[in-house]
Amino acid sequence: MKPAPFQYAAPESVEETVALLHAHGAEGKLLAGGQSLVPLLNMRLARPSVIIDLNRVKTLDYIREENGEIAIGAMTRQRTAERSPVVTRRLPLLADALPLVGHLQIRTRGTVGGNIAHADPSAELPAVLAALEGSVVVRGPGGTRRVAAHGFFVSYLTTALEPDELLLEVRFPAHEQQGAAFLEVARRHGDYALVGVGAVVTMAGNVCQRARLAFTGVGPVPVRIPDAEAVVTGKMVTDGVLAELGKLVTHTIDPTGDIHASAEYRKEVAGVLARRAIQAAAERARMKQMRMR
Repeated sequence: MKPAPFQYAAPESVEETVALLHAHGAEGKLLAGGQSLVPLLNMRLARPSVIIDLNRVKTLDYIREENGEIAIGAMTRQRTAERSPVVTRRLPLLADALPLVGHLQIRTRGTVGGNIAHADPSAELPAVLAALEGSVVVRGPGGTRRVAAHGFFVSYLTTALEPDELLLEVRFPAHEQQGAAFLEVARRHGDYALVGVGAVVTMAGNVCQRARLAFTGVGPVPVRIPDAEAVVTGKMVTDGVLAELGKLVTHTIDPTGDIHASAEYRKEVAGVLARRAIQAAAERARMKQMRMR
C-alpha cells in the first residue's frame, strides 16, 4: 500500500522543528529513522497531514558524558550507540539490549530517541530506561523540561510528550560498576520480544545491595515490580533466593495474551527470565569487583 497524501517539511534546527510542531499540533508527525512510522503510513494506520523530517537536525546526533549520566541525542542511530565505546563501558545494560533491537538494517536507521518516543511496550530501550531510572529532555514552545522514565511512559504507544513537544535527548545514569543483563524470548531473532527483562544490581561482595528489574512485553508500559526487587535486596544471590524471586514475579505480573503467546506463558517466562537476569547481573558485578582488587 501507499501512504495517504501529506505535506513534507525538513527543518534544520530544533527551534524550527518546535515551531512546525506548534503550528500543526497533532496533525504533524515526526520522522526520525522511520522504522516504525513508515510501515504505519504505508498501511494507512497513521494519516498525518504533515511529515516533519528530523534528519537534517544534526545537533540531535551525539553521545556525551555529563555529571554521571550519558546523554544520547534523539537522532543518534541505534547502531552508533551499539558501537560506542562510551556506551559499552559506561552503560552495560544498554549495550546488552541494543543488539536485540530488530536486525542490523533496522538499527542502522532507527534512532534512540525515536524508539523511546514510539513507546512500544515490547521494545527493549524503554525497559532499559525504566530499569536505570533514567529520563528524557523535551522542548516545546514553553521551553525545555525533563521527564523521568516512570512519568514518561503513559500507556501503549503513548507518552507524556505534548503534540507540540520534541524529544531532544535520552539520559541514562552511568552504571559501569554495577552488574547488568538484558534477556528476552522472541519467536525469531529480530522479532519483538514476547517477554524481556533488564536487570541491574549493586553488589557488596556476595550480597546484593540493590536490584532493579524492568520487564517488556507484559504490559502497556515497561513494568517494574518493587516487591520482586526487594526479594533479593540485602541477601546473597542464592538458588533459593532466585527461586523465590521467580515465583513472586510469575504470581505478580499481569500480562495479556494474544496470538503470539498466552498470558500464562508470558507469566512463566517472566519468572524464569527474572531469575536468569539477576543471576547473570550479579555474576558480572562480582567479576568487576575481582578485577578492581
